[in-house]
Amino acid sequence: MLALMVLPLMAAGVLDSTIDQLKNLDITLKILFLITILSLAPAILITATSFTRIVIILSLLRHALGIPQSPPNQVIIALSLFLTFFIMKPVFVEIQQQAITPYMNKQITDQEAIQRAIEPVKKFLVHNTEKKEIKLFLDISGEKPKNYEELSLTTLLPAFLVSEIKIAFEVVFVVFLPFLVIDMLVASILMSMGMMMIPPMMISLPFKLILFILSDGWELLIQALIESYR
Repeated sequence: MLALMVLPLMAAGVLDSTIDQLKNLDITLKILFLITILSLAPAILITATSFTRIVIILSLLRHALGIPQSPPNQVIIALSLFLTFFIMKPVFVEIQQQAITPYMNKQITDQEAIQRAIEPVKKFLVHNTEKKEIKLFLDISGEKPKNYEELSLTTLLPAFLVSEIKIAFEVVFVVFLPFLVIDMLVASILMSMGMMMIPPMMISLPFKLILFILSDGWELLIQALIESYR
């Protein structure tokens, strides 16, 4: 008799549990999607923001100065991250206003939120990608979009990355020139004095550092990096 009373209760409990799982399926998928986005965050940071250009320029600046280990990699990465957040702030604000806030208020669906979030990113990518690079990947892919809104991210992202690397190398070339002149002058003076056993880098390093400091090199470089995206 007790078993007959318990079995219906157990069946009802299993049924309720199944219904709850079905109701929470959408939430589970959203959590899975969020975890996926978080796992892809480093790739998104590198491919769709200004991080690549900044970290290349700051890393090669150390070689131009002749101190490849200073500032340390942790400092370079941290500075690049904060500069990236500063530069990308208008894009993040637009995504917040157009996609995240309406979605949290249940005014738009998941698909509409994703589409609205992609649009500001596309605008940023197109604005900061050289048209020659976009044309290159469009010719390779065979796509013929009528405007930037029809550009696919699979075409736009590699074009943006190639453009960023190219611009970074151009900036580094300009940064290298004054330090290269100092290295050549020091090497020539040492050779003319017969001091060929003294490494020119040891003598030129203080002059390069003082030149960089007196010319407000950090301020000028960071200002140029930020303004290059506006």
